[in-house]
Amino acid sequence: MKTQKLFSILLFLLFISVHTYAQPQLTEPIPSLKPGKYQKDQIKRKYGMFIHFGINTFHNEEWTDGSKPAASYKPSRIDARQWVETAKKAGMKYIILVTKHHEGFCLWDSKYTEYDVANSGNQTNVVEEVAKECKRQGIELGLYYSLWDRTQNADVKDPSKDEAYNKYMLGQINELIDMVQKHTKIVEFWFDGGWEKSNQRWPVQQLYSTIKAKAPQCQVGINWSIGLPDNPDYHPVLPENQKEGFPIRYFPSDFRLGDPYMPATPDPKLFTHNGKTYYMPWESTVCISGKWFYHTEDTIYKTVEELAGLYVKATAQDNILILNTPPNRDGQLRERDVKLLTDLAKKLNLK
Repeated sequence: MKTQKLFSILLFLLFISVHTYAQPQLTEPIPSLKPGKYQKDQIKRKYGMFIHFGINTFHNEEWTDGSKPAASYKPSRIDARQWVETAKKAGMKYIILVTKHHEGFCLWDSKYTEYDVANSGNQTNVVEEVAKECKRQGIELGLYYSLWDRTQNADVKDPSKDEAYNKYMLGQINELIDMVQKHTKIVEFWFDGGWEKSNQRWPVQQLYSTIKAKAPQCQVGINWSIGLPDNPDYHPVLPENQKEGFPIRYFPSDFRLGDPYMPATPDPKLFTHNGKTYYMPWESTVCISGKWFYHTEDTIYKTVEELAGLYVKATAQDNILILNTPPNRDGQLRERDVKLLTDLAKKLNLK
């Protein structure tokens, strides 16, 4: 009798366990007219640093095509401590690090490709070093990842190649999450390059579900997020032309992007998908000088006054600003960037 009772209890516990763990993960945002919990956290962060660094840094180009040899990436050092320290002193609450740009070169040792730092002139795992520094210095971390990859999926006009490339992307996203979250949480995934294919050809649902399963706090956004009512995949719909109720071009996602534009005033926040309405804040991404990546001839900077104006406009209406500051070929932020950000923090009384 005791044996039967014990067996029954074990069966019940097994049923509860299976039932509990079989519950579906969050696979899309909850329709709402107000920001959700993690959107509120994003809005509260308000101000961050964009770091464009990679193989382009060594070629004075913004978009290379995947033909530059990995060995040409050869920073003399990776001063992740300086990057994070500068962001923190500037009053920024998080960093968004470019992990892979359009050419496909990866700033970590990826098992899915040879086009990465492991085969370069400096084998430092930049993503992991920045994650460690963010944890050590108490600042949050987001990751930029280009959907468009001119090495792995150069022929974007051929849909028959999508399945293999989508598998590649999902593998790398899992790889990044697992690697970074050994050290710190990921608060944002910033996807780029979606315009190179129609929105239906990207595995947006799989990307979103994969991220949320491991990092539910992570906000997901894809550049040029909103379409037109009669053409959800129209590109580009500028902020000034976005209206409440316009369709979400890349669903599911949590916030809107469209670099380097400022939000409209007033800024609409409510957008739709399949007859449901979703709240989506706007994140502005702006260069502190003229280029995203370091260029030897990039010497024209915005003034402190200009940057202060951008800050005020971009962070009003529950929106967010990230300022791009590209490390140079020595793996350090430029002295002028550091001074500008410090002066800006003083002007705006940021801490």
